[in-house]
Amino acid sequence: MHIHILGICGTFMGGLAVLARNAGHTVTGCDAGVYPPMSTQLEAQGIKLIEGWGVEQLDLKPDLFVVGNVVTRGNPLMEEILNRGLPYTSGPQWLGEHVLNGKWVLAVAGTHGKTTTTSMLTWLLEDAGMNPGFLIGGVPLNFGVSARLTDSSFFVIEADEYDTAFFDKRSKFVHYRPRTAVLNNLEFDHADIFPDLAAIETQFHHLVRTVPGIGRVVSNGREVALDRVLARGCWSEVERFGVEGGWQALPAEDGVAVDERFAVYHNGERVGVVDWQVQGEHNRMNAIAAIAAARHIGVPPAQAAKSLSTFRNVKRRMEVRGSVDGVTVYDDFAHHPTAIQTTVAGLRTRIGRTNTRILAVLEPRSNTMKLGVMKAQLPASLADADLVFGYGAPSGKDALGWNLAEALAPMGDKAQAFNEIDSLVKAVVAAAQPGDQVLVMSNGGFGGVHQKLLDALSARPTEQARGVA
Repeated sequence: MHIHILGICGTFMGGLAVLARNAGHTVTGCDAGVYPPMSTQLEAQGIKLIEGWGVEQLDLKPDLFVVGNVVTRGNPLMEEILNRGLPYTSGPQWLGEHVLNGKWVLAVAGTHGKTTTTSMLTWLLEDAGMNPGFLIGGVPLNFGVSARLTDSSFFVIEADEYDTAFFDKRSKFVHYRPRTAVLNNLEFDHADIFPDLAAIETQFHHLVRTVPGIGRVVSNGREVALDRVLARGCWSEVERFGVEGGWQALPAEDGVAVDERFAVYHNGERVGVVDWQVQGEHNRMNAIAAIAAARHIGVPPAQAAKSLSTFRNVKRRMEVRGSVDGVTVYDDFAHHPTAIQTTVAGLRTRIGRTNTRILAVLEPRSNTMKLGVMKAQLPASLADADLVFGYGAPSGKDALGWNLAEALAPMGDKAQAFNEIDSLVKAVVAAAQPGDQVLVMSNGGFGGVHQKLLDALSARPTEQARGVA
């Protein structure tokens, strides 16, 4: 089959393209932004890419057009597909019918931690010799790719609640039909498509309805919203994590930092110990969710806990991009106030509260953040940072519809807002001292600010690098 993918350079659609190519299909695709690294990754797979939405692409005569949710009515190529009555489907539906069908699907859903938990779960299965297929909305460092197709019966997928396509406004995950479903957490997000939290809960309820009676739902027991979802109807076994009577991450022994070593308990019984380098309470919750899900397909908890010692996390999750004169620059995907708070708090726990500063560099560019729905939560989410440098694009698709400086004003002199990246870089470099941790947070490329910071730090005078006035 020849499929032509509209919106191929998005993380999900690019992963789908790789899976389709691995399955033996001829794959071509188009997007408004065909550029590295996604373009080079896809071209290396033998996938022809076309820039833009020109109607001449119909001359390729594919058997099917697979449409990403970036495509809207008014798109010239899509309009001509509709006018000619040509066959088309959504990415999630094609995936469900042609890749996931017949597989034991393990799906990880939730507002936060989906990519990390999916990566952990995939690694637990891989280390147990199960060779799972997977599709993840990021690049797990243990694998180096975001998607692969294998002959295994198991497939692990990051289950996104964002809508499927312009013609299918259900969440992507209703197409996956998991036998094992992880519900990591649930709070309001995606203000561009959901009016309120109740609307998202309805979509999660639809996901729960697709889990078979012999399946299992692994749910965060601390989340009231998830309790409401399950109360609306659940026909599968439910295991909860993060609470007594379920799965818990507790200190392994007195005097050892729980971030570095913790014990896994199930129903009050100690079933394993995790020794690792991943930080934060949120990641311990991710870990026990992954261990619980892996147990459903036969991976013993003790073995899963041991496997986490070699889990290398995900690209852009507290990823060290470099260090110059004692100043370390991190890259993180945090794009929601809860994720920002969790990320900053995790770094603060790691470095302590004395003699080491956190310089938070933030670009609020997610659709929800650009709408300003959560701008009032920003100061509290950044409370653990010593200095804050915010960037709001002055124009274009990433421009904010609100005043970033006003939103950060409650932080006083601790925070500054910029509408030029170069000005932001100069301010960060002028403030940075040896030992500082520069934490860059954005769900986009942020104009290459990470390398600009490292280059500017390298170029500054030695006296300034040493913090000498």
